[in-house]
Amino acid sequence: ILTVSSTSCIRSKILSSYDMIMIFLSLSRFFLQSLLMLDLFISLFCEVSYYQENLFVIFKTIFMFLSHSSLWFAAWLSVFYCIKVATFTQSIFIWLKQRISSLMPWMLLASSLFSFAASLPFAWDVDNIQDNITAPLTMTNSSERRVTMKARVYLVILHCNAGIALPLILFVFSSVLLIKSLSIHVRQMKNSATGFRDPSLEAHIGAIKSVLSFLIFYVTYFVSLVLILSKIFLPFSIEEIVCVAVMAACPAGHSMVLIWSNPKFREVPARILHHTNCHVR
Repeated sequence: ILTVSSTSCIRSKILSSYDMIMIFLSLSRFFLQSLLMLDLFISLFCEVSYYQENLFVIFKTIFMFLSHSSLWFAAWLSVFYCIKVATFTQSIFIWLKQRISSLMPWMLLASSLFSFAASLPFAWDVDNIQDNITAPLTMTNSSERRVTMKARVYLVILHCNAGIALPLILFVFSSVLLIKSLSIHVRQMKNSATGFRDPSLEAHIGAIKSVLSFLIFYVTYFVSLVLILSKIFLPFSIEEIVCVAVMAACPAGHSMVLIWSNPKFREVPARILHHTNCHVR
């Protein structure tokens, strides 16, 4: 995705809004996946230094920035699709359709700054600070443990509302609107169908399936991220490993659907497979 979008910008010498979103999204996904693999490797093979040094806080801060950015960029992609493809006639929708290209760079910049601001508390290791404030000198009874857990839950809820829930609302709202618009078109095409296969109808149905896939991947990633942030699982437990694996798989799955649903993106892997088959023969 990054290669195709960058090449398209270089050839046309114009950075379109769609290519801009794709570049931002693919870069955030690439660095997020790389960080997850590096974090897993260091935590498994250098566990002592990983927690004693500042590596844990650094990794956590960078992870939160990349995770927030990825969520925001995916949300803006959904908004862009909705505004460009959907055919609603409301005045605000028409206004956005005319100005989305000029607004998108500022949206991407604002969401990047917002993601950076939302990740700053993790640079100060807020979890340890919260534990030190709420935890007594000796944690001996369950009521004291509940105080610490309650404070941590409040912190997670505040953080989720500020940094994660907003892009989730944008993504879900724009996806639902887009699915509704496409469904109306599909019904109209079916009513006027002549009995032959209609490529346009199949394209609309494929678009609905893609948007539904995006929505499933996005919500699944969001739930896994909230579970990780709430720290309800023990370190290196099966539940935590499953959540981390899901968080690594969802962006990859979302990217695969993007490639599969866009002919421009499909050309590169098809070309690579063709050259590979030729060399093998």
